[in-house]
Amino acid sequence: MSQPTPHLKVANDGQVTVVELTPKKILDEMSIMQIGQQLYALAAGSASPRMALDFTNVAHMSSSALGVLITLHKRVREKGGRMVLCNIQPAIYEIFAITRLNEIFSIQANRQEAILALQ
Repeated sequence: MSQPTPHLKVANDGQVTVVELTPKKILDEMSIMQIGQQLYALAAGSASPRMALDFTNVAHMSSSALGVLITLHKRVREKGGRMVLCNIQPAIYEIFAITRLNEIFSIQANRQEAILALQ
């Protein structure tokens, strides 16, 4: 069995944890589950998480991946933290708009604006 590949690049910018999702497509259940576990662990590891999720590389994602984001958002808020999404491709943003998730999530144009929104 092959080792799971990392799906996230994590960096800190002051108090903000910046998470860049590296896959172009987030479609298969195994990848979604691994990404979810990694994101949940990051949120759990902070008393009041401030997370900026960067979607620069992501061109396609499934509804299951959206479910992971909704769960993550809930967990971050329960700990008194905040989460911002950024660099979302137009096709993915359209899904957020159709499902009205753009009203739930804070979405910024780029990483710098996302970090500023969390400070």
